[in-house]
Amino acid sequence: MKYTVITGASSGIGLEAAKAFAKLGKNLILIARRTNLLDHLKEELLTEYPTLEIVNKTVDLSQKENVLDLYQDLKVYAIETWINNAGFGYYHSVADQDLEKASQMLHLNIEALTLLSSLFVTDYENKENTQLINVSSAGGYKNVPNAATYCATKFYVSAFTEAIALELQAKGSPLKAKVLAPAATETEFAQIANGSKSYDYAKGFGTFHSAKEMAQFLIELYQSQEVVGLVDRNTFKFDLSGPIFAHYQTGIQTI
Repeated sequence: MKYTVITGASSGIGLEAAKAFAKLGKNLILIARRTNLLDHLKEELLTEYPTLEIVNKTVDLSQKENVLDLYQDLKVYAIETWINNAGFGYYHSVADQDLEKASQMLHLNIEALTLLSSLFVTDYENKENTQLINVSSAGGYKNVPNAATYCATKFYVSAFTEAIALELQAKGSPLKAKVLAPAATETEFAQIANGSKSYDYAKGFGTFHSAKEMAQFLIELYQSQEVVGLVDRNTFKFDLSGPIFAHYQTGIQTI
């Protein structure tokens, strides 16, 4: 029995991704901070897909010890896909940002993702039909005003994941590493990033995707042989491609 792991599964893209992978018949390990929302999602999924195995784990991944304990707990499961979706945005100028919130964002968006990715690659790089998918952002390829720190965390996610993909390809490893980069998506993200519970996506963005649409893009990336699934911030078109950042290979710079 094999499982798909999804962090940040209690709402937004993570929740819709859980539904999309359940529709594909995948057993799930769902991770988030809010037990009640995870329990509700599990109940909903089992009502529609009663033969699936669904495991819920309530964890705050912004704490390093929790990250390591979680991965150790999951060693008893055979995992075929690990999706690092947990993360949050914080929009403020660098001079005005709350350092506590910025620090929490760094721990979650960068540290937790790096540790979980590294542990998964170590254990699964030679396993057939396995994937690591890290959720970045269109802001992980192009800076956004008043979001320098957030975008920097997502540039890290994009560059780190692309580099893993290239390392695995160079080794001939069957494990695939991929990065999903959404643009504006109607979730809790903007409310948290802007500190407003009444944030209006239509006024703030004009054009945006739903979380369900982004989950379908995630499935497209999952089913493809490409490394990057990126939403263009201008056209909102979703494109699949190889690595985007310039990289060096056998002494020759390629793009």
